[in-house]
Amino acid sequence: MISSERMAMVDRNAAALGVSTKQLMESSGNAVARAVRERAAPGDRVLLICGRGNNGGDAMVAARFLDEFVIETLLLGRPETIRTDIARENWDALVGSDLPTRTVADSREFDLDEYGPDLVVDAMLGTGVTGALREPEATVARRLNAADVPVVSVDVPSGVDADTGEPTGAGAGSSLAVDADAVVTFHEDKPGLADLDADVTVADIGIPDAAETFVGPGDLLALRREADSHKGDNGEVLVVGGGPYTGAPALAARAALRAGADLVRVACPEPVAREIQGYGPDLIVRPFDGDHLAPRHVDDLLDRAADQDTVVFGPGLGSADVTLDAVAEFLAGYDGRAVVDADALQVVPEADTDADLICTPHQGELLKMGGETDDDWRERADLVTEFAGELGHTLLVKGRYDVVSDGADTRVGRTGNPGMTVGGTGDVLAGMTGALAAQVESPLQAAALAAWANGRAGDAAADEFGDGLAASDLPDRIPQALRDEGE
Repeated sequence: MISSERMAMVDRNAAALGVSTKQLMESSGNAVARAVRERAAPGDRVLLICGRGNNGGDAMVAARFLDEFVIETLLLGRPETIRTDIARENWDALVGSDLPTRTVADSREFDLDEYGPDLVVDAMLGTGVTGALREPEATVARRLNAADVPVVSVDVPSGVDADTGEPTGAGAGSSLAVDADAVVTFHEDKPGLADLDADVTVADIGIPDAAETFVGPGDLLALRREADSHKGDNGEVLVVGGGPYTGAPALAARAALRAGADLVRVACPEPVAREIQGYGPDLIVRPFDGDHLAPRHVDDLLDRAADQDTVVFGPGLGSADVTLDAVAEFLAGYDGRAVVDADALQVVPEADTDADLICTPHQGELLKMGGETDDDWRERADLVTEFAGELGHTLLVKGRYDVVSDGADTRVGRTGNPGMTVGGTGDVLAGMTGALAAQVESPLQAAALAAWANGRAGDAAADEFGDGLAASDLPDRIPQALRDEGE
């Protein structure tokens, strides 16, 4: 099963791997043509009803492979309003090939009896569409549902939410969607199709496994920032760190800001607060007494954490026994989302917590936590997946290939370079993970995207400084790393 959002990410990742949308559309169109052949006899009249997006483009491709039928391809809307270049190419190919085509811009122009089809291909709207059906799609759907004609839908019946199986406009008082007899969906089954009274076929269209396994530019689709959002809407992060070290919490906090968090606060021992504040005026520093974290500080930290979207716990805290006791006590009393890094990681395996944790160990720290590793990233991915399942938390295991798993799903990041062995790059990653975990619903997705973008920021720094890059070179390169190069 794959959600519509994840499918869009995988499509874009496939394109980044060199498997173009054009190639995928050709494969999808062929799959639709096969479904038509299974349900119609040579000489039957087949009507393909196409929307103006890539869903319609799939059916336009199919039309070129159905010469044993009497076909007509109907475009809902004017050709100049087709939304994607690849769909427009395929419409032009139909017109240029002198295959029967027609356009309907007004629902009053649509008369199903005029076409008299033996089978209809519904390719009006695909996955990712929200809201109730509009005209002319609404009228077409009503007339298809009222007619005694079999309907094959492309990817998902128009008007159906691929993730829930419910009509996309159900929340607005509408329940209109195409009642398909069969659905040809692509790559993997969609959650919402299981509840439909339709024959569902899953077609392999040539998307490589790597498009799902490796994090890529498609994963950026998980990031959304509303135009009318206000301060705090895009994440508030609390970094708890410092004492023995000052640079680590400062790097994590700066990275969180550069990764899009609206507000970043640093809770640290009072003796190092001024030094941490000196790393940037954007940081909000909240000191506590003493020169290291201790159990007496936990109640106050829990109060502060309650108002935050995520907590980044560990950068620069050190490993004093009282500090580790405080970490365990904090986790026992916390039920929010937290990124755990550095010395604080060793507490996690024995922690009794309701918190939603993202743990960011390197392979040495993973071993101390009780996990296993391997030089081969594929073997390591299996071991990390198993250990994440045992822990019940998300793991981001740093290495030449970063492995991210929640025990059920696993992703691999392969950005970065040898210069990133310098100290502090893990603190940057922890801060970025905290910011993205405040903005992205899935902890796995947030961690995977953070690993990928951290490596990209490091690669950009290496272009300028080579192996002499410093961790402080990374935060200012994070915004570009979180931007799709194709945009």
